[in-house]
Amino acid sequence: MKGQGMSHGAGTIVNAIATGKGAAFGLDLRTTATVELNSSGTIEVEIAGFRGEDASLAERCVRNVLSMAAPGGEYGAKVVTCSQIPISRGLKSSSAAANAVVLATLDALGVSMDPLKAIRIGTRSALEAKVSVTGAFDDACASLLGGVVLTDNSKERILRRDALPEGLRALVHVPEMQIRKQQLPLQKMKTLAPAVEAAFLKARRGEYAQAMLINSLSYSAALGLSMEMTFKALANGAFAAGLSGTGPATVMLVEDRNFDLLLDAVGRKDMIVTEVFHGENLEGSK
Repeated sequence: MKGQGMSHGAGTIVNAIATGKGAAFGLDLRTTATVELNSSGTIEVEIAGFRGEDASLAERCVRNVLSMAAPGGEYGAKVVTCSQIPISRGLKSSSAAANAVVLATLDALGVSMDPLKAIRIGTRSALEAKVSVTGAFDDACASLLGGVVLTDNSKERILRRDALPEGLRALVHVPEMQIRKQQLPLQKMKTLAPAVEAAFLKARRGEYAQAMLINSLSYSAALGLSMEMTFKALANGAFAAGLSGTGPATVMLVEDRNFDLLLDAVGRKDMIVTEVFHGENLEGSK
């Protein structure tokens, strides 16, 4: 009884912490998970390449899938995850891991499940493991479904799905520092609500570049993070740029014709070159 699962990273358009509503888009950075069920009664987790990282999220994902899809079973599991997504940089590593582990556990059981139902198992697990402030439903949906997703995280409801313009590539600046959820100044961040609501209104109108800039200005100020990379990107041909999640990563979207100009301007140090994950079935909204 062995299963596989895969999900993607994502970039932020509007961070949901201040208002409960967020927007994100998929990035082609992948996390894979293998879950092998056994009769041990215990769950063993290996996060490949990240020894010492807290494995409670993966464990809770497995337990929550088993309690829902195989109640009464006496299962244990061996879980292995492997990821291209830097941890604790704002690129949705937790959402991608949760999605991948949930899907792998379902695959091991031979159970099919609606994608949004599977996503909600992961967001619940993230709250229980205290690796997310809101459950990150927006991030989890962008991570699994791709494209642009706008959500009400408190109701775990998709408000809008859309596609970014064709021909955009992504650059991600990833500093060495990590920002853990336990370090966040949540009260200060919640005072950003009026500005973040304005950013979300821009996103509802499809004005994603403007939304990213307002969001980035707001949260960077609250977190004491530099906007230098965002400003440099926008001055050198980026379609959009801004802080992703609670940082410190900066995500830049750029048209193919401006890609070399932008890469020369920002440099390759601490930079990841990737693609937008567009996903499929943009009709889903429930």
